Amino acid sequence: MAGEDGLPAREAMEFDVVVVGAGPAGLAAAIRLKELDAGLSVVVVEKGSEVGAHILSGMVFDPIGLDRMLPDWRDDPDRPLKTEVAVDRFLFLGPSGGVRLPNIMMPKLMGNHGKFIGSLGAVTRWMGGRAEALGVEIYPGFAAAELLYGANGEVVGIATGDMGIGRDGKPKSGFTRGMELRGKYVLLAEGARGSLSKQAIARFKLADGREPQKYAIGLKEIWRVEPSQFQPGLVQHSLGWPLGRGASGGSFEYHYGDGLVSVGFVVHLDYTNPTLSPFDEFQRFKTHPLIRPTFEGGKRLSYGARALTEGGWQSAPKLVFPGGALIGCAAGFMNVPRIKGSHNAMLSGMLAAEKVHAALAAGRGGDEVIEYEDSWRDSDIGRDLYRVRNVKPLWSKLGLAVGVPCGGLDMIANEWFGWSPFGTVKHGKRDCDTLKPLAAVKPIVYPRPDGKISFDKPSSVFLSNTNHEEDQPVHLRLRDPAVPIRDNLPRYGEPARLYCPAGVYEVVYGDEARRTDPRFVINAQNCVHCKTCDIKDPAQNIDWTAPEGGGGPNYQDM
Repeated sequence: MAGEDGLPAREAMEFDVVVVGAGPAGLAAAIRLKELDAGLSVVVVEKGSEVGAHILSGMVFDPIGLDRMLPDWRDDPDRPLKTEVAVDRFLFLGPSGGVRLPNIMMPKLMGNHGKFIGSLGAVTRWMGGRAEALGVEIYPGFAAAELLYGANGEVVGIATGDMGIGRDGKPKSGFTRGMELRGKYVLLAEGARGSLSKQAIARFKLADGREPQKYAIGLKEIWRVEPSQFQPGLVQHSLGWPLGRGASGGSFEYHYGDGLVSVGFVVHLDYTNPTLSPFDEFQRFKTHPLIRPTFEGGKRLSYGARALTEGGWQSAPKLVFPGGALIGCAAGFMNVPRIKGSHNAMLSGMLAAEKVHAALAAGRGGDEVIEYEDSWRDSDIGRDLYRVRNVKPLWSKLGLAVGVPCGGLDMIANEWFGWSPFGTVKHGKRDCDTLKPLAAVKPIVYPRPDGKISFDKPSSVFLSNTNHEEDQPVHLRLRDPAVPIRDNLPRYGEPARLYCPAGVYEVVYGDEARRTDPRFVINAQNCVHCKTCDIKDPAQNIDWTAPEGGGGPNYQDM
């Protein structure tokens, strides 16, 4: 039977709970649900080709969530985390040198001793195995493309995307219809700026009365370094150079495993200069005289990028809607100064699972599990985020020299007294509203990459193992195709070509010498699914949607 669109009707499967996203939040929710009631039917749908394929994190891992969910994890010989933090170092960098900040000056909650260094991708693959052993069904390679609604407007499930649609929108010979996965509750664990989460937040007005969500882009590489440069268990963070006025962020460098170093750079997306390129800031950072020696003679193994939610306490939307809830980074639970979100993702997945289980046991379904919304601020998640709620807005409003010390004092006051002299500071503008026009800034000129320490975007995207079926509809959709050239190019120089870390967006000229007849080109096959374009575009003209399932990066232990 064909539907109204002329395509075959979708097959439908019924579950108690449908989870979108096999990250730490989604898998924690699924595991906890099955622990509470082995008879519940739980499915996790994951757009990556396998569990962990789209997972990227720093990462220094706070095990509070894992300890609570699977307290025997340290006894597993195949456990994914084995390197404990041994040295915790914090630097302030200038153009040619730097200063190490004494650990005694840092707020206690910034310490990393007792934490683990490793790969969140490896953690989620391990969690996926534990979930399947409990009876959770996991469907990798299927992109959740649509929310399904019931007669009263409640969410009743999701539909996975059709496979085998050509760029012209018509089915190809290998066409396969998507499936409907229906559930009494749907938990959205898509990470930062997920497409279904974005729809749910808008449809159910979940962000009303909250501060705008804030974001950053995190870029990461994994290197195998020379033995003389490897320091097992070293955790090093920095602030300062190369970011200039009107931009903020910082770096991380973690040593773990067999000579591996995870190095990354975070740029807050409220920066003001439209000529700033987060990718190039990251490459430039590695050339600093205090950083470069670690990587000389080493080999770059992997590259990736993703958006991070940074709004925290003030910006968390209402977490529940009829028939479902937001968990993990979809809810905005990253702790900005700690650069950690996986622990809160797991805790939120478990908390939501417990409240959903109680609702199901009471015979409910399709309603708001308001108990989850009412409890998170008094939980470990809320206590974690409340203490650091002012760090990001103080930094953004006052700048590095004043804002960071004020944020540190604020954390200490919250830690010691449970009180802040600043109250709760508002974030203010959305990240898409902060760019200044070209005429008001000094253009940033980046050095050419040397191919040894710093690299270009094409070679970096190659290391992300990104692949998309090229003959499919472009998943980066322009609401108005004229905006990039008509509005963004003359005013901002079309910043999409710079804030994208994968070279997806280009402005191509018919006459390059005269810079005439410009065209906006979207190289969707390069997309690493970071979603920065959906966040930072000043016209809010780009919608990131899920491409055909299994497409995108295939990260190895990122």
